[in-house]
Amino acid sequence: MIEEKRLLRPYGDTTGDGMVQLSFTLPMPHSKVAEGAAVQLANKMGMDPALVAHARPMGPDFTFFVVYGRVNHLVDPSAVEVVERDYELLTPREVNAAVKRVLRRRLVVVGGCIGTDAHTVGIDAILNIKGFAGEKGLEYYRELKVVNLGAQVSVPQLVERAVTEKADAVLVSQVVTQRDAHLLNTREMSAAFREAFPPARRPLLVVGGPRFDETMSEGLGVDRVFTRGTTPGEVASYLVHRLVTERGRAS
Repeated sequence: MIEEKRLLRPYGDTTGDGMVQLSFTLPMPHSKVAEGAAVQLANKMGMDPALVAHARPMGPDFTFFVVYGRVNHLVDPSAVEVVERDYELLTPREVNAAVKRVLRRRLVVVGGCIGTDAHTVGIDAILNIKGFAGEKGLEYYRELKVVNLGAQVSVPQLVERAVTEKADAVLVSQVVTQRDAHLLNTREMSAAFREAFPPARRPLLVVGGPRFDETMSEGLGVDRVFTRGTTPGEVASYLVHRLVTERGRAS
């Protein structure tokens, strides 16, 4: 039986009305002309009619807008590409037991924020014992040794520490994304690790941040990309899947 293709239209006030809300900033002082420019931009993006629902000055030379309007575009969910989780979610006890049974030593994780990125909220949410979303961070796991290098770590420093600690996995968080800095930094990091380690000994490379796309791992030269909302348990389970479960099957 052939599944019928289902196209969807955005929902605002009533089903299928096509209404959406869009926010942006224009480099103009707040005025009626600025609001007209915001509507003009929305029209050019396919919103018609468009209404300025909110306008707020951002200093003397910028204005922040929220525009509400109708679009005629349809979306096809069957054409969406996502990275589905291909591993089982484990409890901390199950993670510890698997590592102890197969590796017979602690699994070593080195993490930090590379480049000029000083935002440690993401990496701390995964690594620090206090964790995120009600889950303890990787420091809570008895069979994991966590080395958190913090912010503004250079790529050579990260590689050197991974070598010193004999890291099984390297976790990098990137929040600063101006001029695609997160992509450039990640490619630099993956190239450095491939130069410093033979393929069989290279640590697992994992990156995360709100602006990454999960489908970008191959192009960035890393093993896994995690996006916003990722919990410590998901990361720990992935590390066990790649470094413990698969290794156990191969041995």
